[in-house]
Amino acid sequence: MNILVLMKQTFDTEERIVIRDGAVSEDGVEFIINPYDEYAIEEAVRLKEALGAEVTVITVGPQRAENALRTALAMGADQAVLIELTDSAWDEAGVAKALVAAVKERPYDLILGGNMAVDSGAGQVAIRVAEELGIPHISTVTRLTLDGRRVTAERDVEGDAAVVEAELPVLVTAQQGLNEPRYPSLPGIMKAKKKPLERLNPDDLGLSAEDVRPRTTVLEQYLPAKKQAGKVLTGEIGEQVSQLVHMLRTEANVI
Repeated sequence: MNILVLMKQTFDTEERIVIRDGAVSEDGVEFIINPYDEYAIEEAVRLKEALGAEVTVITVGPQRAENALRTALAMGADQAVLIELTDSAWDEAGVAKALVAAVKERPYDLILGGNMAVDSGAGQVAIRVAEELGIPHISTVTRLTLDGRRVTAERDVEGDAAVVEAELPVLVTAQQGLNEPRYPSLPGIMKAKKKPLERLNPDDLGLSAEDVRPRTTVLEQYLPAKKQAGKVLTGEIGEQVSQLVHMLRTEANVI
């Protein structure tokens, strides 16, 4: 069995976001594997340990993304592919095009990815890849089992669960709760240094400028306004209601 994992390198979730010249500053920022993608990597490694599969992790990003790939290799993946981002303006559509071009060149039975990217809040890339490959996809998965070529997945549906079955090949996106990602061991880190890491660029994949042309444009980026101190209403219930209506009309301008 061949398992591919789609991964993204993102800001550490503990980092303080700084806007400089209308863009998010990366100065001194720590980058990590997108947390939802960690669930996907862990699930792939667990399936490898149970079924003897080969796991390949693929990412689109700048050269620094190699660090995240090495971490995935240290977790137990067998090989990695870095598609070097040549233009920071690529959006989800362009990233998906690049991933599809790379995936088509290698065998796969199962593709895993994270449910969403924590830096952008987008959950488009993996689903776009499945659509372009013409294979089924199952999103927000919290439990996954394989029986031969049949996949049974339990999906999170806003506090409830739905069970979905599909035949391989299929793409699955991981939700929190699917597993608990492991920490790379020291032997794993040492082995990761010798595992194969392939570097590709758009020309290697036969992609044109039109293929990766952004379909969206970011017009402005800004931090939310600081929260103001709340107000405590006093008096009888009727008086509090009158105060609230007055403030909504004259201060908040919502009625």
